[in-house]
Amino acid sequence: MANSWPPDGPGPAVAGMILAGGLSRRMGGGDKALVDLGGQPMIGHVIARIRPQASALAIGANGNPARFARFGLPVLPDPTEGFAGPLAGVLAGLQWARQIGAQFLVTAPADNPFLPSDLVRRLLDCIGTAEGAVARSRGILQPTAALWRASLARDLAAWLCDENRRAVHDWIEARRTVTVDFPDDENGDRFFNVNTPADLETARHRAQRDVARAVRQGA
Repeated sequence: MANSWPPDGPGPAVAGMILAGGLSRRMGGGDKALVDLGGQPMIGHVIARIRPQASALAIGANGNPARFARFGLPVLPDPTEGFAGPLAGVLAGLQWARQIGAQFLVTAPADNPFLPSDLVRRLLDCIGTAEGAVARSRGILQPTAALWRASLARDLAAWLCDENRRAVHDWIEARRTVTVDFPDDENGDRFFNVNTPADLETARHRAQRDVARAVRQGA
């Protein structure tokens, strides 16, 4: 039986977590999430796509949270020591989701500015009795675009106690998960990832096309 969407009931069913804690080595360091894309920080595009799909939203990032103050969202640091990768951000999100009474957590990377507007609905429709639902695009798993049951917080905390278990793929393989395929839209891969300056230039051109299409549709 599919889970209901939009969520109903007294508490938020799905919390959303934008993962913005990457080291951005291929972009020259710094906050890749705050790089300009079409006149706004890249993470702004991700927030705009995920906010309508979640009952509550937060940003996962270490360092000074004031740099994200313009978005008006809670900023959650990694609850683990050192740099544990995206799973530490997922853990922060799961712990927060449990605190606010959410049943699920959807995660989204801050460098994927063209995410599907039906990401949460489709993941919810497919999760069934599994522990997680993970997006796949063009045959490639998107491990940080996923829906997890908030009840996994303690299991993930225990998992991360082993410093050799940091890869998101290993966590996915260790849990009962389903994979959900997402087709391209008219501009290509909806999970396009901005990793390099060349990727950023491609994303800027794509964002311009998105704006032009929206203008045509509104005319």
